[in-house]
Amino acid sequence: MTELSTKLNSLHALLDKYHVEAVLLRRVSSFAWGTGGAASYVNTATSEGAASLVITRDKQYLVTNNIEAPRLHDEEKLAESGWEFVISPWATPLKGLNDLLEGMTFLSDVTYGNGKDIGAEIARMRAHLTPEEGARLRVLGKLCADSITAAAQAIHPGMTEFEIAALLGGEAQRRGIQPIVNLVATDERAYRYRHPLPTARKLEKYALLVLCGRQHGLVCSISRLVYFGKPPAELARRILAAARVHATYITHSRPGVTLDQVLARGQTAYAETGYPDEWQHHHQGGVAGYEPREYLATPGAADILLAGQAIAWNPTIAGAKVEDTFLVGDSENEILTPTSLWPVEQVEIPGHPGTIPCALALEL
Repeated sequence: MTELSTKLNSLHALLDKYHVEAVLLRRVSSFAWGTGGAASYVNTATSEGAASLVITRDKQYLVTNNIEAPRLHDEEKLAESGWEFVISPWATPLKGLNDLLEGMTFLSDVTYGNGKDIGAEIARMRAHLTPEEGARLRVLGKLCADSITAAAQAIHPGMTEFEIAALLGGEAQRRGIQPIVNLVATDERAYRYRHPLPTARKLEKYALLVLCGRQHGLVCSISRLVYFGKPPAELARRILAAARVHATYITHSRPGVTLDQVLARGQTAYAETGYPDEWQHHHQGGVAGYEPREYLATPGAADILLAGQAIAWNPTIAGAKVEDTFLVGDSENEILTPTSLWPVEQVEIPGHPGTIPCALALEL
């Protein structure tokens, strides 16, 4: 079966499950998932694009306006994939969609009209990656790692966080990656904020770089630390502790295990390293795919992990963060974002064979 037919079969199963006539996919992430990586956005910050997909039992429609239709036809070549175009004038962009859905019972990945919103269920479908998607994510992981490495090599004290973010974003863009999350914190801001939007603050000694890069709809996440000089002992201790938590999460992210079980292992690791409450100050990560996290690991999260899924954990201890994206494997997990420039701590988890490589701070 092709990737498209596999996904259409999953969507047809939803029609039978809910006894409806159609499924509407409006989200940028769902559009990319359903089309094998096509882009429906114009505004890169939007969650709902300028094109939608409508799937019935015997048809697959692509609904858009007359501005986007030529690109989706000529460059994304979606008509060749079997999508039947429904095109509206730009002045009434939803007319074609509303006319198509009139009188239908339908499901949707967002709240729309009289449709039943099953966005959470669609997110879990997106997270069940096909082998083709896994292969694309491997390529993306390397490109994200190369981007953050190139940016780190170019930064220096005196640069503003804006300038560092521009370097990171530029390195991603030149590799064909859209930096949908581009965070930078320098010095004390790395201790104060878990989601540090870049500012005009100038780098003195320490920088945190965070990148979520998107290509063909898939998203890969990576964070790295850079220190000019030798990190203070307490910071080095925090980084090592975050690395141990990260290794614990990766080690226990195995097929058949639930997300809350992995989270509980991480909470124990936080306590064992001397930072029992730090997990409460930032989400710990979760299952990735066409969103940076399709769904998060939370207490009570009963989602069962499957081989082939992508996961990005991001444990933080004020001032320290460790984050990579990996694929859950049948026999072992595969980290997709290794960076050879950074020193690595090979973390051994008692009772488990082998070690997990975790990037520490790059000393420049």
